[in-house]
Amino acid sequence: MCDEVIFNSNAGNTIFQTKMLCGSRRKCKKAAKLEENRPMENGVTDENQKSPMVQGQKQGTADSGLPPAPASPPPPPAPRVRPRLIFHTQLAHGSPTGRIEGFTNVKELYTKIAEVFEISPAEILFCTLNTHKVDMQKLLGGQIGLEDFIFAHVKGQMKEVEVTKSEDALGLTITDNGTGYAFIKRIKEDSTIDRIKTVCVGDHIEGINNQTIVGCRHYEVAKMLKDLPKGQPFTLGLVEPRKAFDMIARRTKCGKSTGEGKVGSGRETLRLRSKGTATVEEVPTEFEERATKKVDDLLENYMGIRDTELAATMVETGKDKKNPDEFAEALDSILGDFAFPDEFVFDVWGAIGDAKNGRI
Repeated sequence: MCDEVIFNSNAGNTIFQTKMLCGSRRKCKKAAKLEENRPMENGVTDENQKSPMVQGQKQGTADSGLPPAPASPPPPPAPRVRPRLIFHTQLAHGSPTGRIEGFTNVKELYTKIAEVFEISPAEILFCTLNTHKVDMQKLLGGQIGLEDFIFAHVKGQMKEVEVTKSEDALGLTITDNGTGYAFIKRIKEDSTIDRIKTVCVGDHIEGINNQTIVGCRHYEVAKMLKDLPKGQPFTLGLVEPRKAFDMIARRTKCGKSTGEGKVGSGRETLRLRSKGTATVEEVPTEFEERATKKVDDLLENYMGIRDTELAATMVETGKDKKNPDEFAEALDSILGDFAFPDEFVFDVWGAIGDAKNGRI
C-alpha cells in the first residue's frame, strides 16, 4: 500500500523502497500516464488507486529531503439522517391495518389513507388517535405522536332534522377536519340540540336549509347558525360517521376534559400545518399545553368552535411578543381571515400571560 511507503516508521525501509522506485523511473512514468488516462469512476478520480511513486512525489520522501505531508484530517461525520416516519392506520368501523408515510398536512394524510384502503379521500370525515370510537378528546388535530395509531372515520348514514331555534344559542360546538368538512364536536347539556336525540357528536353538517356548506370553515358554519332567526324552524343535513357494531345506538356527549388535544407519550410529535411542510417537534411544554387549552376554551366561548391547532398557533404566535398590540398585529398577519374581535385578542393575550406565569 502506498500509505505504508510514505508513513512507515522504519526509515531504512522507506529509503530502500524509494531508491528502488527511482531506479525504475521510466516504467513508473509510463504507469503514471496510464493512470492519468484511466477513466474516472462516478466522475471522481480515486487518489488511493494511484501508484506509490506518484504519491511519493507529491508527499515527499527521505531522498527528496522534504518532510512527509501531514495526514489529512478525518472527514466530518455524516449528517444524521432521520428515519422514515411510518404510521399505522385502520378504518374506525373495522379494516386491516395499513401503513402510511410521506404526508405533510391533513389533506395529504387523508389521501394516503384513502390509497391504502382504496376509497375516495372525500369519504373520510375525521381521524382519531389510538381509539376507533367517536371520541372528540382523541381527535387528530395539528399534531400526531410518532407512536400514535390513526383511525379514520368515514361517511355513514345521512339524515335530516328540523330544528326550531328557541334560544339564541343552539348548544353546538363546531370544529372541522381541515379539508372542508365541519362537524359537531360538543353538545351542551339541556340545550336546543341536546333535546333532538338524533343529532350526535361527530355528525358532519353537510347543509343548512338545503344549501350545502361543504368547504366552509368551522367559524363560518358557527356564524351561519348563530345568525339564523330565533323562533323559526330550519333544517340540518347531517352525515354520521360509519359505526362499528359495538358503537351502534350510542349517543356520545363530549364534556370538558383536561386531556383534550394531547397526543401520544412519545418525546416527539409530527406537527401538521395548513401552510408549509410538516415538522417533527418536541412535545409541547407544560406552559404551551395550559395556554392552548385556555385559548381553545376562549374560541368556544367567543366563536362556538374548538380547534386545538388554531389555539396552538395563537399561543406560538404570542409567547414571545412583548405587548398586546404587537400580538394583535402578528395575529392579523397570519390569521386575518378570522377577523377576531379586539376583546377576544386581549383575552387570549391575558391567557398566554397567565399560563406563562403559572396562574392557570
